[in-house]
Amino acid sequence: MNTKYARRSICCLLIAAFAGLTAACGSSGGGSNASGSASPGSGAAAPSSASASAGSAAPADGGASGTPGKLTKATLVLNWFAEPEHGGNFAAVAKGFYQDAGLDLTIQNGGPQVSSSQIVASGKADFGMVNGDDVLVARQEGIPIVAIATAFQKSPQALFYHKESGIKDFSDLNGHKVYVASTASFWQYMKNKFNLNKVQEMKYTGSLVNFVNDPNAVTQGYITSETYTLQQQGVDFGTLLNADSGYNIYANVYITTEKMIKEHPDLVKAFVEATVKGWDYYRDHYEEINLEIQKMNPDMSLDMMKFSAEQEMDFAFGGDAATDGTGTMSEARWAEVQQQMLDVGVLKKAEPIQNAFTTQFLPGANP
Repeated sequence: MNTKYARRSICCLLIAAFAGLTAACGSSGGGSNASGSASPGSGAAAPSSASASAGSAAPADGGASGTPGKLTKATLVLNWFAEPEHGGNFAAVAKGFYQDAGLDLTIQNGGPQVSSSQIVASGKADFGMVNGDDVLVARQEGIPIVAIATAFQKSPQALFYHKESGIKDFSDLNGHKVYVASTASFWQYMKNKFNLNKVQEMKYTGSLVNFVNDPNAVTQGYITSETYTLQQQGVDFGTLLNADSGYNIYANVYITTEKMIKEHPDLVKAFVEATVKGWDYYRDHYEEINLEIQKMNPDMSLDMMKFSAEQEMDFAFGGDAATDGTGTMSEARWAEVQQQMLDVGVLKKAEPIQNAFTTQFLPGANP
């Protein structure tokens, strides 16, 4: 399997490593692009080398900055290489939704050694994408990022097992090799809840080779990507969705800084509303927009993109999004995850959860 499609659970490690550098946190509001210093390691495309911009279309009547006829430059750094999990943003670029909102938005690739939290906090990008628990870890480390919307109501991350192994539930993982990022918050939660003290933890590298060749092995992965690869290889597998363990985080969460929210709320609102509009468009026109995504990630086939898009629909548009609208988040959900992270020691203290997220910029929200 090409490891470009196997996400690595290293965001928390990158956040922790960055904790001592937070003096420069916050966006200038100028929308500066991510610099070469944020480039991923070998095998990953540098964020600055691949981007999609809304700047080629006709200017909107008025920018988010309030200057008539002028677009405000802004940058979004993804949490991985461009893929259908970012479909709403590419739709908003392609259909001119960001421009209509007064933004000239540049989308930049993430990668296995790129922390969007770091890039946003340093002011090299205005917006980023992370998982919900990454926001809480970052804030504990003094990085003042805030969640402003979510692409997915629950995470498509899961544990994959061979059906012949006899695994039916999380408690059956004892006695098996599990390829997993051992420090990942979801794994700490599962080990504690299901008493997984007889699991043989194996280092997760992003490769599926060891899993495929060992019928008793288990590996972490994503319903939206590893499922496709394993089906192509004819592997008879089952999945345990992380959310079904009780650890139900928001995934592909959009972040910015406290400073950006305070100093440029109009820009944040413009970004969120256009992004939500983009996701709603992508839901019904994903094959059209996948052509745009492939321009930034030519190694991913359109067939795989179609599969991923179809798999992610319930994650993006089900749950609370079905009733409250795309991108919605609730205090109860955030508080539950915070408590779970406290219970397993990932978080050391609880700050007011209202500091970590806001729904004030979602369409129809009260200012």
